Amino acid sequence: MSGVSEPTGAGGSAWSAENLPTVDFRTEPARYRHWRLSVDGPIATLTMDVDEAGGLVPGYDLKLNSYDLGVDIELYDAVQRLRFTHPDVAVVVLTSGKDKVFCAGANIRMLAASPHPWKVNFCKFTNETRLAIEDATEGSGQTWLGALNGTASGGGFELALACDHIMLIDDRSSVVSLPELPLLGVLPGTGGLTRLTDKRHVRRDIADFVATRAEGIGGKKAVAWRLVDEAVPRASWGETVAARAADLAARSGRPAGLRGIDLTPLEKTRTEAEIGYQYVTARLDRDRAVADILVRGPERDAPGDTTAMHEQGTRFWSLAVARELDDLVLDLRTNELELGTWVLRTRGDPARVLAHDELLLTHRDDWLAKEIILYWKRTLKRLDVTSRSLIALIEPGGCFAGSLLEVALAADRSYMLSGVSEDAEDAGAATATLGEMNLGPLPMGNALTRLATRFYGDDAGLAAAAKRAGEPLEADEAEQLGLVTFAPDDIDWAEEVRIAVEERASFSPDALTGMEANYRFAGPETMETKIFGRLAAWQNWIFTRPNASGPDGALRRYGTGRRAGFDRKRV
Repeated sequence: MSGVSEPTGAGGSAWSAENLPTVDFRTEPARYRHWRLSVDGPIATLTMDVDEAGGLVPGYDLKLNSYDLGVDIELYDAVQRLRFTHPDVAVVVLTSGKDKVFCAGANIRMLAASPHPWKVNFCKFTNETRLAIEDATEGSGQTWLGALNGTASGGGFELALACDHIMLIDDRSSVVSLPELPLLGVLPGTGGLTRLTDKRHVRRDIADFVATRAEGIGGKKAVAWRLVDEAVPRASWGETVAARAADLAARSGRPAGLRGIDLTPLEKTRTEAEIGYQYVTARLDRDRAVADILVRGPERDAPGDTTAMHEQGTRFWSLAVARELDDLVLDLRTNELELGTWVLRTRGDPARVLAHDELLLTHRDDWLAKEIILYWKRTLKRLDVTSRSLIALIEPGGCFAGSLLEVALAADRSYMLSGVSEDAEDAGAATATLGEMNLGPLPMGNALTRLATRFYGDDAGLAAAAKRAGEPLEADEAEQLGLVTFAPDDIDWAEEVRIAVEERASFSPDALTGMEANYRFAGPETMETKIFGRLAAWQNWIFTRPNASGPDGALRRYGTGRRAGFDRKRV
């Protein structure tokens, strides 16, 4: 299980925002407490068997396969390992180790006791993990089969909805349900309603009925209403699941006999002032409420072929830095709530970054190259939906190029030093270089590239920028093309950056979160932007309302035998 330091006063009362546990997102199968992973040729089985006493913090029991953040951390790790360590797996059967229950959803005692920031981060990470499952099917052809051998309610059904094919045991008692509204006064928090309508095309009136019926729907009606794909009698359950998995594996087209790589433990140091990895470092400035993040480019030239890339495995720069950045984003947004501004820098040779990108893109038919590109896509998406102000500083000696330029394009604002710095004249002028990675392989949640999102509605501006791909652009050109926000010279650099950071820290964090979430996703709405925009925003608001979280609210009265007391005014 992931590491965690115990919060004070966590017995049966609510944890305070000041005493949240410090969470470590690193884990591995040998440390799992809640999942079992087995692989038999092209078919893997991931069994949810939650340890009731294995909560991430004290104060609640994880009964009926209910889950907390610790359960989801292990699930996310399993999703990653299935893609990198078991690339020959074509089908993942997701099932339960409990009798007559698949998953009861998020643990209610945990939600009732946890402070608001914990609930929000928990829901966000859970959403991202569900999307990673869907990305495995869409991007890698690794189909997930939900084998619901018992009732799936709330987040349990939402977990099943992330699967491409859902089977429900037909035993007259097992159902699927989204009971959050009638029982808890909140919304299905991991995209349940959105997946019903946008993914499974459930009619609006039926979705309305399902979301207000705590008892759930089972059997043939669940199939007729598109809530599941099959209802299978208990007598033929095991045989039918095995047959369906074999059929999906046969149709997958994934190559057999691929040799995966071991996702070795991520080396990391953490102190009060710094979080450090091999290529990524974050200095934590608590006085200024800033995390100063430095991403270092490759230390050596890109390998000449994919054979060397496979041999390097997790030491290959593109994979190593994606893993480190992924872990850092999770660490900072969960454990460092008051560091509201992230300043993003790079250091290294931009040509080496572009060469690593070129190796991946040239050999994108190679399974590992493809998975690394998809991992970068998911990691950058995690950055996009993080509720922190992002400011990129493009300086001499930096390597904002190709895949690393995406980090700057994800920022809310960027500053690029014009000319050379008196403190580092030998480094020459700062440059930014667009590459092929910026033109398609790494889309945002709105299905557009960050470059296309930046120039949404300005086709001429997008074409002008894309035309300069491959050229190291200095500050004046980058500013003229619209690739950076400001390009101050060495005389004004320090003062302009200081003012920008201090100004950000002076604003309301709540207002900043709302503002940033609104303008980061221009253009078309997708299922993903609905989940993180519309659903997450309303869930965030509903979680703070007395009807849910107040002393007489549904979350706090759940299981007490007392009805919730609602303020009946519609707002």
